[in-house]
Amino acid sequence: MPDSIIKTEILIHDLKVPISVIDAGAKSLLNRRDSYGPLTDKQVKVLKRIIRNTLTTQRLVNDVLELGRSREGVMITSDFPISSLVTSVILEIFDLYDPGVAEIVRKIQTYEELEKAIKPSGARLSFDPKVWEKMVHLDEAKVRQILRNLVTNAIKHRLSLVEISGKIQDKKLILKVKDDGRGIAPSDHQKIFETYFTTGSSIESAIMSHGLGLAGVMVLLKDMGGKLKLNSDNGKGAEFRVTIPL
Repeated sequence: MPDSIIKTEILIHDLKVPISVIDAGAKSLLNRRDSYGPLTDKQVKVLKRIIRNTLTTQRLVNDVLELGRSREGVMITSDFPISSLVTSVILEIFDLYDPGVAEIVRKIQTYEELEKAIKPSGARLSFDPKVWEKMVHLDEAKVRQILRNLVTNAIKHRLSLVEISGKIQDKKLILKVKDDGRGIAPSDHQKIFETYFTTGSSIESAIMSHGLGLAGVMVLLKDMGGKLKLNSDNGKGAEFRVTIPL
């Protein structure tokens, strides 16, 4: 491995400690007011914002480290149910977007309960019950990172709806994430998979911030022998279809 890559990965790994310290400090101030003193409503909001952003940073660091392991051919496979994969992704996302929904998701037991919990937020599931409980043998951390990236992007760019669906066909796991947002012009389909690409500086851009996330998805999929297909056009939303050999 080149020295520059080793130094970069060491730096990224070393970020985990100070991020954890910031997270622990903010949570202590928020949860141990008997020791640290009372807080105003504004102070509580600031601390919660700090905690959300440290969580985002922790996941980004872990994702970059996972990409590094993937480039080195490191695969850690295990058996896990599709239900666990999807539920964990939904939980990670709502921890940031709607902590109240996340707390409900932590307590649910069934597919029907999960559907009901996320429906008011404009998220839908479309899984056959047999597929939902199906065990698969894959690198769960990589598949989770792929799905989380796609669902996060869909939430950012939707108008009101995000749909997550999946099936098993020809010994392959197929996951789809669809949104009803502004869509992506066919001329930009290939470009959005290039690192850091966006269609412009406007925050209204339909594919703003897809950049690094999708580039990372492509790296992980390539290492697992998978594929990613985009179906989208201006004004027609976007559907990303992931196919991973089992």
